[in-house]
Amino acid sequence: MPKIVLASGNTGKLKELKDILDTKDVELVSQSEFNVSEADETGLSFIENALIKARHACEITGMPAIADDSGIEVDVLNGRPGIYSARYADMSGDRADAQNNLKLLSELDQVPESERTARFQCVIVLMHHALDPMPLICQGTWEGRILFKESGNNGFGYDPLFYVPTHDCASADLDPETKNSLSHRGQALRQLMQCWNFRH
Repeated sequence: MPKIVLASGNTGKLKELKDILDTKDVELVSQSEFNVSEADETGLSFIENALIKARHACEITGMPAIADDSGIEVDVLNGRPGIYSARYADMSGDRADAQNNLKLLSELDQVPESERTARFQCVIVLMHHALDPMPLICQGTWEGRILFKESGNNGFGYDPLFYVPTHDCASADLDPETKNSLSHRGQALRQLMQCWNFRH
């Protein structure tokens, strides 16, 4: 069974990607198992950052790598937090998600429901090796809006604040299987599975 490095130390992402890839003959291994440091995300777009992370993991491990760069775009904030979603409140570690959500809620404090439209974006990149001239790039978008308070205990990141119109609840209220069938990351990863044969 071929191994592919996930160019992320995010345990939530690793679990989601493993769940979606469960039917494929591939073993997804976190870069932390190879002592790969987090790449310096100097890109100005989701695509650039995903490429930087995948190439960094390939260079150090000598293995194929999958990198995901994702975030939430809020229309009334001109697309913020966007590529800075994970570090919106300038924090890292266990408290980052909670602080990011608090900052987003405070920025939208006076914004009515009709103007709280937002979407999750995800770009997934697969590189066969560090010098791969033709990385596989797949993208998914999940439309919704920002709630006035957190709801649900599933998921991670902005899931407790992201209202899913088709299911009339927050993303964090969905069970993992339902979320993966709808989410930006699920969409991008299914594209990836269609476009690349994991056996080669």
